Amino acid sequence: MSYFCLLKVLTSAQHEPGYCSFYEDCGLNPAVEGALIPPRVPCKDYRKAVNVTGDHYELFKSVCPMFAHGEGNTLACCSIRQLTALQSSLTLSKAVLIRCPSCADNFAHIHCATTCSPNQSQILKITKTANITQPTGIVKEAVVGYEAYISTNFSDASFRSCKNVRIPATGGYAIATMCGRYGSTLCTPQRWLDFQGDSSNGLAPLDINFKLLSDGQTAGLPPGAVLFADKALNCNETTPTGGEACSCQDCEQSCPAVPQPPPLPKPFMIGRLDGVLVISITIFSCIFFLIMCYVIEHKISPKDVTCSDKASLATQEFLGSLFQTWGTIMARYPLIVLPVCLVVVLVFAVGIKDIELTTDPVQLWSAPESRAMREKAFHDAHFDPFYRTNQLILTAPDQPSHYYDSLLFGEQNFSGIISKDLIIELLELQQKIQAIEFWSDDLNRTASLKDVCYAPLNPDNPSLTDCAVNSLPQYFQNSIDNLNAKANMTELGVTKEVDWRDHFIYCVNSPLSFKDITALGMSCMADYGGPVFPFLAVGGYENEGYITAEALILTFSLNNYARTDVKFKVAEEWERRFLKIVQEYQKNPNTNFTFAYMAERSLEDEINRTTAEDIPIFMISYAVIFLYIAVALGEYSSCKRILVDSKFLVGLGGILVVGCSVIASMGFYAWIGFPSSLIILQVVPFLVLAVGADNIFIFVLEYQRDMRRPGETREEHIGRVLGNVAPSMLLCSLSECVCFFLGALSTMPAVKSFALYAALAVFMDFILQMTAFVALLSLDARRQDANRCEIACCVTVETPRPSEPNQGILLPLMKKYYAPALLNPVSRMVVFLAMFFACVFLLFHVKVGLNQELAMPSDSYMLDYFEYLYKYFEVGVPTYFITTKGFNFTSEEGINAVCSSVGCDQFSFTQKIRYATEYPERSYMAIPASSWVDDYIDWLNPGSKCCRIYTAGPNKDEFCPANETGLFTCAKKCMSIPENGVLRPSVEDFNRFLPDFLSNRPDLQCPKGGLGAYDKAVVRDKETGEIIASRFMAYHTPLVNSQEFTGALEKARELAHNITLTMRNVTGTPQDFEVFPYTVTYVYYEQYLTIVNEGLFNIAVCLIPTFVVCCILLGMDLRSGFLNLLTIVMITVDTVGVMTLWGIDFNAVALINLVTAVGISVEFVSHLTRSFALSIRPTKVERAKEATANMGSAVFAGVAMTNLPGIVVLAFAKAQLIQIFFFRLNLVITLLGLVHGLVFLPVLLSFLGMYSCLNMDYSDDNFHTPPGFHSKYLKLCSEDEWSFYGFGMTWG
Repeated sequence: MSYFCLLKVLTSAQHEPGYCSFYEDCGLNPAVEGALIPPRVPCKDYRKAVNVTGDHYELFKSVCPMFAHGEGNTLACCSIRQLTALQSSLTLSKAVLIRCPSCADNFAHIHCATTCSPNQSQILKITKTANITQPTGIVKEAVVGYEAYISTNFSDASFRSCKNVRIPATGGYAIATMCGRYGSTLCTPQRWLDFQGDSSNGLAPLDINFKLLSDGQTAGLPPGAVLFADKALNCNETTPTGGEACSCQDCEQSCPAVPQPPPLPKPFMIGRLDGVLVISITIFSCIFFLIMCYVIEHKISPKDVTCSDKASLATQEFLGSLFQTWGTIMARYPLIVLPVCLVVVLVFAVGIKDIELTTDPVQLWSAPESRAMREKAFHDAHFDPFYRTNQLILTAPDQPSHYYDSLLFGEQNFSGIISKDLIIELLELQQKIQAIEFWSDDLNRTASLKDVCYAPLNPDNPSLTDCAVNSLPQYFQNSIDNLNAKANMTELGVTKEVDWRDHFIYCVNSPLSFKDITALGMSCMADYGGPVFPFLAVGGYENEGYITAEALILTFSLNNYARTDVKFKVAEEWERRFLKIVQEYQKNPNTNFTFAYMAERSLEDEINRTTAEDIPIFMISYAVIFLYIAVALGEYSSCKRILVDSKFLVGLGGILVVGCSVIASMGFYAWIGFPSSLIILQVVPFLVLAVGADNIFIFVLEYQRDMRRPGETREEHIGRVLGNVAPSMLLCSLSECVCFFLGALSTMPAVKSFALYAALAVFMDFILQMTAFVALLSLDARRQDANRCEIACCVTVETPRPSEPNQGILLPLMKKYYAPALLNPVSRMVVFLAMFFACVFLLFHVKVGLNQELAMPSDSYMLDYFEYLYKYFEVGVPTYFITTKGFNFTSEEGINAVCSSVGCDQFSFTQKIRYATEYPERSYMAIPASSWVDDYIDWLNPGSKCCRIYTAGPNKDEFCPANETGLFTCAKKCMSIPENGVLRPSVEDFNRFLPDFLSNRPDLQCPKGGLGAYDKAVVRDKETGEIIASRFMAYHTPLVNSQEFTGALEKARELAHNITLTMRNVTGTPQDFEVFPYTVTYVYYEQYLTIVNEGLFNIAVCLIPTFVVCCILLGMDLRSGFLNLLTIVMITVDTVGVMTLWGIDFNAVALINLVTAVGISVEFVSHLTRSFALSIRPTKVERAKEATANMGSAVFAGVAMTNLPGIVVLAFAKAQLIQIFFFRLNLVITLLGLVHGLVFLPVLLSFLGMYSCLNMDYSDDNFHTPPGFHSKYLKLCSEDEWSFYGFGMTWG
């Protein structure tokens, strides 16, 4: 009490113009503890205002120019010491406000008025004083609290000028740091000024009660007092000292008229109906009408026998003879053929030892020369890669909410998860994770978090506390003592206890504060020195209601390293142990949290895990297919001959042929160094099995149905059968080979590699079928002819082989029931219309993309993480706008084209990004870009303490940081005050001080320091100092599916392109200069910008060779080729339509399956088309029936029934990708291929198929076949007509 008398209330205040209420500095306020700056207070001194002159005037003019009226004519109520203290206080605010001169001027105006106004006694009333002993021993009465009377016109205008001023480093508002507990959203003029006058915030030296009254209002004013009602500047006005108007970034009134984006295109409608649907119905109705008009059976004359017909027969004659000879030779020497084939396969297979499996999704789905990959390469070459994220999102759904009656904030409803017990539990988990240690062979020492963590403010030699860990406990510096801290506090005469809840409320609304306004006096900064933004600490809230959050977020950020870096393995091992701790914690029954988690390695781990776990599923699938083939190929004429007539070994041989073809393909490409992938291992065997099994069935069933001719040897019989069916097998295999080889023109690496592997595998499969399988069938035929059992070869059966060929079950059913029912005059019209109409509408509604959770197995913990992420996270991924080499940032024109503060272009780089954030639903941009250029200019501004120069000592003329406390050692500012208030450094100064800015650690004295925020954002040439790359970070809105990620990429590129064109207009900027957006997700989602065109191209290049090969091998039969092509197109289009119904998105995996669909469709279609073309029935309907019965049964047994059992097994796979894109999509492809091949195509051929008849009198003894034709191709069509068709296809 000898030093001060606290809370002395003045009852005899005097309020007269020209008088001061206090004057001169009286020392430190004894009532303020834990102040961030010295709380110097004035002495109570009712006296006349002082005429300031000399140095006093010069200092006064620099601090409070609005009250300076010339030396000798200026009265003031502040001494030099007061002005110095005021200048230090205003310097802190100017660091964030100086980018808007009128705001900084208005803010200074308020405090200059209460501190220095010559009419000070009229505009305030002293409310509290304290006795302070001076160094001389004299006790003086100091003012520690007063009431200031401010006009609402002035306060409101001042607040409006400052409320939109940005902090470029965070993208937030400066007002959020100056409004305490209310943040920027709830800040008002009264709350803004209340914070300035609250000594508990660590910045205000004394308590000021700002009373805001309307002009003319006298109630509440003491006698003689008046409102301070000077004119405040609008933010779009220049200052009296020459400062220019604030920029649009900081002042809405300065914004130009920015046109709104055009409205989104409306859905294509005709009337009230979907336009596509209406057009589809119209077109299909017209086509159906034309088809009906065409359906008139007619006969042709001999003159209609064209060169095409002759070429067709000649082609069949040539191919049939060739394959017949070949088959006879292969069947005659099986014991030579089989070893030779094995040797060839082994030669190819040896290459598998060098096979390289690509597992990186980036390398799989993004072309090396794609734009996204080029941009990623540029980013990674110049900047550190994105840090590795390890995160938990925790909820406590069973915890009840509770109310808290806060002294400062009133009654607050805290959600159940915002409780001290849970925060402490989270802190214990966090500390356990932070304490992870392990021996590292790569480092040859014990490794811990500090070895790999992201430490933005101490990147060179971080300690554990330097690591960036974002969590709610960081508001308490990870201290349980701080969490348990309590203190009594008096506010407006009410005394209550304040605790962690008051501190939490304050910090989430003012995360950049170094000291809260409670009696606790704790900082909001994390222990590593940076702020913790609330959207990174809590989630699941609305409208910034952080205390109602439903989730806590704990994030550990690690540096990302190249896979060749030794620390990459260290980071992965740390993450492995992180996952182990988290998983053990989750299993602990005492855990109070329900949570989801992930590590950076989780995606790759889970994909690899499910791949390994699903291998047995694929093995079972192939086993089921093998079992079916082995059983279905048998003849089974009687129970006694089951073991004789079975084809178990033939089926096994067919499977081995498929396996060998796949192995040979993989070995060949491994030889030449072409990488493979897991999708190749999963899809290619399935595809080749479908193709190979079909050919096996056609060959074996034809052999079983065909009777051996008299005098014909077994080998000749096999050769003749091969001559009948091999052209059809060649047609399909060659079509597929060419299809897949052309598919390798795709720019997607996964699609390209799949196409190459599939093409060679199909080719090898055909070669091995024409050699090894023919030899194997020959050996089996010998055994069967000798009546020996298949498994026990030495055992013979007495029961003879039936004399009639075995037609099996399917062939009679299809002949007797299916084909006639399908092709009767009524049903074929209905089926044709239904199948044709089903091809269209849904095609236009398929979604494009692949949600990342689908890459996870169905039991993956990552699925819970994605669910929590989309539900609770309130901000999207960060994205960088990156500049390439060539732009001159050092010139005034260059600076203005980039920055967004005062004096900058209205449509500058950063300003355009800010405009985009005004339409987040269209631009997907949520937070404007942080700008190192803007903060660098503010850092250089002499109005702040950031950039100073040593004037003495060993570091003379070098940069002096703001935390240097020497009074005269850093008296010189880096820059002088510009006349117009727009600071633009010279080229020399720009280059001189930029390294100092980038290495300057931000603190209270200089929050604009670039270390942490920008030290990695600017890349300079080491020799010339030229800026060769820089980046500006913004944030996307929360993105929850691939469509939104793709849309965000597209809009970001549009914005970057617009910025690029503007910046190229700056003098000296080359035309190859570019601004591009980059974030880690772009490289995955870029494919969806072009996937539709890519898909159309790939499918087109598969369809064209199918048509060409079909026409050539059918002897230039264009009509058959066209009908074949049409049906395959129908299958493909229908597949895409069904994808819409079944929720299968169109993406690269789907595209691979669609390319596969074309290949499988060839099997369903081409055999039947050729069978129809070579049929010798008299009418098209009869020929369609015959082709459906004979070849349709083989296709059904060989393709559909081979695929379906294996596909059904895939439904039990854990991987969602397999369930959706292999089970669902392959099931759709198989069923649609079956329906089109056995329903649509026969109907189509019965309408539009070709036939040729020759009107000739064959009873004439002098009858001769037409030139170029052999009589075996002629058969009676009707009473007086002959038709000619291809080689030897006499079905039934």
